[in-house]
Amino acid sequence: MPGALRSPLACAVVASPYELAHDELAELLEGEPRYRVAQVWRALWERGARPEEMTELPRSLREVLGDLLRPALAEQARSAAADGQTVKWLFSLHDGAQLETVLMLYPDRATVCVSSQAGCAMGCSFCATGQAGFRRQLSTAEMVEQVVVARRAALPRRLRNVVFMGMGEPLANYDRVWAAVRHLHDDMGLSARHLTLSTVGVVPGIRRLAAEDLPVNLAVSLHAARDELRDRVVPLNRRYPLSVLMGACAEYVAAKNRRLSFEWAMIDGVNDTARDADELAELALPLGAHVNLIPLNPTSGYSGRGTPGPALKEFWALLAARGVNATVRANRGTDIDAACGQLAARSGASSRTGAPTSRAVAVRAPRVPH
Repeated sequence: MPGALRSPLACAVVASPYELAHDELAELLEGEPRYRVAQVWRALWERGARPEEMTELPRSLREVLGDLLRPALAEQARSAAADGQTVKWLFSLHDGAQLETVLMLYPDRATVCVSSQAGCAMGCSFCATGQAGFRRQLSTAEMVEQVVVARRAALPRRLRNVVFMGMGEPLANYDRVWAAVRHLHDDMGLSARHLTLSTVGVVPGIRRLAAEDLPVNLAVSLHAARDELRDRVVPLNRRYPLSVLMGACAEYVAAKNRRLSFEWAMIDGVNDTARDADELAELALPLGAHVNLIPLNPTSGYSGRGTPGPALKEFWALLAARGVNATVRANRGTDIDAACGQLAARSGASSRTGAPTSRAVAVRAPRVPH
C-alpha cells in the first residue's frame, strides 16, 4: 500500500474515528495521497460509513483503517416497540460504563435522544438515571457515535432532530457536549435549530450557551415552580434557585430569540394542583416558554406515580386558560425498556440476578421543532 500509514498515530488503535480532528486524520493518513483525507472525512461524517464500507478506498487501506478506527460504542441490548417506530439501544463503553440512546421514527423524519453522561449526579428524585448514580462524563466521540448509529438505523428517513435529553446532565459536561454540537452542525450538516440541549438548571451552562454562536434550542427540566417543592424534586435548585434560574433563562431568550421549553414531569399529588399551574404560568408567560407536560414513568427507586389522564388533562386546561402554550408529550415505545435509565437498570439487574430484561415501560418522545 502506498503510504502504509507511517504516522505515529497508526501505532495505536484509535478508540473512535470521531475522536479525530481533520488535521489528526491527515496525520493518520500521512504518506497516502492527499485526497484520501477528504474521502475518509466525507465517508465518516456525511455517510457514517465504517472503514470496510469505504469502497472508494483501496482494500488494503480499508483493512488497515478497520484495525485502527474502532467504534466507541458496543451494542449490549436493543429494544424496539411493536410498531417499529421507537428503538432504544443500551451501549457499553471501553471501561464498562453504559449509556442509552433512543431513536423515534416519524413518516418523514427521525429524532434521536442521546446521552451526555454515563449515569447522572443531579439526583432528581423520580429519575431512574439519577437513582443509579454517576459513572463518568461521555467523550465527544461517544456522543457523536450515538447520532451516527441512529442516522443509519433511521434510513431511508432523514435524521432531522437531535435532543440531548438522555442519560446525564448535558451542561455538566459542557465542553464535550458543545464540541459534539459543533460536529453535528459543521461536519454532519444538521441545523442548529434542530439541536436541543436539556438541563435541570445548570445556570453557568445556560449563560455560556447564551454566548455561543449557534442558536440551539434550550429545554429546562423544571418540574416545580416554587423553591420549597423544587428543592425536593430537583436538588440542584438549592444551588440555583428559581429566581436565579429564570434570570439565566431570560438572558438566553434575549440572546438567541429562540423559544424556551419547560419540561414538567406530572407527579400525582406533588406538582399537579391548581396552585402548581398558577405558579408555572407565572414563570412561563414572561419568557414566552412552551411547557411540555410529561406523563411520569414509574421507577423502582421512587414511590410516586404519574398523574392520571383526566387530572393531567385538567392541569393542561388550567395552563391553557392562563394563556400558557402547553403540550402533553406523547408516550412511545410502551412495550420496551425505554424510559431514561431503565434499560441500563434492567440490564444491570439481569447481569446480577439472571432475570430477563424485558418489561413494558414508556419512552417520552420529546416535542422538537418540525
